[in-house]
Amino acid sequence: MPILDPGFRNPALAGKLAGVKEEREIDSVDTQTPWYRDGLRFECTRCGNCCSGTPGTVRVSDSEIEALARHVSLGVDEFRAVYTRPLRKGGISLREKRNQECVFFDRKRGCTVYEQRPRQCRTWPFWHGVVETPDRWSEEAEECPGMNRGKLHQAAEIARTASADGTSEFVAITSDAEPASGSTAEILTR
Repeated sequence: MPILDPGFRNPALAGKLAGVKEEREIDSVDTQTPWYRDGLRFECTRCGNCCSGTPGTVRVSDSEIEALARHVSLGVDEFRAVYTRPLRKGGISLREKRNQECVFFDRKRGCTVYEQRPRQCRTWPFWHGVVETPDRWSEEAEECPGMNRGKLHQAAEIARTASADGTSEFVAITSDAEPASGSTAEILTR
């Protein structure tokens, strides 16, 4: 026997229940709407601030290692030995120079592997941890001259990118696939 709406026989109760349902839907939309619902502006200036400064991790997948090895004309094993390091909790990261710059960053030329840079680099600044709050976005924007200027990226595009930003241990180790199609692909190729 089908379960009937309790207000089915009572139009007044049905109206009240519809109002409650409508309020719940509005509340759920409000809690799911990101603070960047109107989009965020970003255009890479290739300044290198995200490639230098504080120590960090640039996770790389097997397919990214293969592409980077081809790009610098090395075999995969040699590339791994020279340019990568294991992470304590699993996964692989690009090495850094003694001055904390990415091993592929050159002060005069910028990123020397820009066309083949890893997903984590391609998705900056739309990392989950950066777009999580407006304060975090503003904090990063103090160091990144490309943030809050340039092309307007839509909220859906940002959310898709953040969900597969390359900073996650799971994503970098297990997933070589690109995020879902759409304008996220544009972010990954800029």
